Amino acid sequence: MRNARLVICGLGYSGTAVARAALAAGLQVTATSRDPGGARPPAGVDIVGFEAAGAALAHATHVLATAPPGEDGDPVLIRYHALLHDSKALRWAGYLSTTGVYGDRGGAWVDEDTPVHPHAERARRRVAAEQQWAALGGHVAVDLFRVAGIYGPGRSVLDDIRAGKSRRVIKPGHAFGRIHRDDIAGAVMAAIRQGHGPGVRVLHLADDLPEESAVVIEEAARLLGVPPPPAIAYADAVGSMGEMARSFWADNRKVASKLTQERLGYRWRYPDYRSGLAGILAEERIEGASE
Repeated sequence: MRNARLVICGLGYSGTAVARAALAAGLQVTATSRDPGGARPPAGVDIVGFEAAGAALAHATHVLATAPPGEDGDPVLIRYHALLHDSKALRWAGYLSTTGVYGDRGGAWVDEDTPVHPHAERARRRVAAEQQWAALGGHVAVDLFRVAGIYGPGRSVLDDIRAGKSRRVIKPGHAFGRIHRDDIAGAVMAAIRQGHGPGVRVLHLADDLPEESAVVIEEAARLLGVPPPPAIAYADAVGSMGEMARSFWADNRKVASKLTQERLGYRWRYPDYRSGLAGILAEERIEGASE
């Protein structure tokens, strides 16, 4: 990875994890931010304002976009499409999309070759953004990462239960996949290391055990040694849900990722929610002991 320069467009939860992994692998890492003065990047990561990222992107060998599209399209490509298209340095582009592009499949499985069928407006925008990034595949490698529900330290049902914010909604048959933050970083770095030639791949970042939300909450409560929150039927809960939550519960599908793991030569560090939640608690104990 000598002389590899990665620009991460959007240093959020997942982007920060990728930045740490890339630094550990020896890449030069720059991240963009709408508010560079308020950003808290990992030590060793350069921060530039999004509107002033042209110089960094012009010299980037690898680019990862993490920001969702707006009504007008993908924000990175709206501003920097011509620069990226004409770049002589760029070898790889990655885009963090969502498994929401598949819409509702009535609980059936989808794989990396399943056609998209978005229902929600947000998902339709994601499909359009994927198509925009895929257009770069004529001269660089493009990986479209379709990401399931993201969780990890500081962002899991463990935190919701502790804060008294968790609701154990019962909707039998509504099982879905998740992906630990560290496996997002691991998969992205595996893709970068491969260095495949021009073309477009669809990759699924979803664990091996889709499960109902209520079951995951029950496991989290067990690990914490507390009673799970009271059960509430979906029909009784849906009336108080916001638009995004309603959209989530309206779609029902299970996402396979065996082919992705084979393509990347990478196996999930946390292949299911049980190992992922236990890993979060183990990390918390280590951090607590070091304080």
